[in-house]
Amino acid sequence: MNRFSCPTLGGMLLAMCLAASLAQAHDDDDEARHEKHQHQQHSQDERDRHAYTLSNPKLKAECGSCHVVYPPKMLPAASWAEIMQHLDKHFGTDASVDAATQRELGELFHHEAASHDEAKSGRPVLRITETHWFQREHRELSARTWRNPKVKSASNCGACHTKAEEGRFGEHEVRIPR
Repeated sequence: MNRFSCPTLGGMLLAMCLAASLAQAHDDDDEARHEKHQHQQHSQDERDRHAYTLSNPKLKAECGSCHVVYPPKMLPAASWAEIMQHLDKHFGTDASVDAATQRELGELFHHEAASHDEAKSGRPVLRITETHWFQREHRELSARTWRNPKVKSASNCGACHTKAEEGRFGEHEVRIPR
């Protein structure tokens, strides 16, 4: 028998197929790891896209004493300026603060505000729930959801956004009460 006999050739072919399969499996594993990393990164990017820093102690103390602290990026600067000018009539409540706090929070809102969002009237939007962004993000929710006694209103972010107090509003942290 010559050195290229069928059993030896068959063994070599089998070894080559096995090596190719292992290489493909390794490539598949690499691809799966890459896809998993991409998904994790996308998920993290998605979470980060809906996360806001709420580290200012005065913001937490003054605004957070009555309601969830709304991140400045949820309204444009003109809206925050309007809200800050009328704190004595803040949605039916006197939320007045001393002049230094008003100035500090006004600057914070001005610098961290959204780029724009106006009502059709051209006037500043004073309610986050009336912004185009909010309405687009919540369009799939029914009026019944907002009337749920555990939710009460669209402005009660913490009812559904479990990490709202931390400034996190991503979809992965939403639990709609039943």
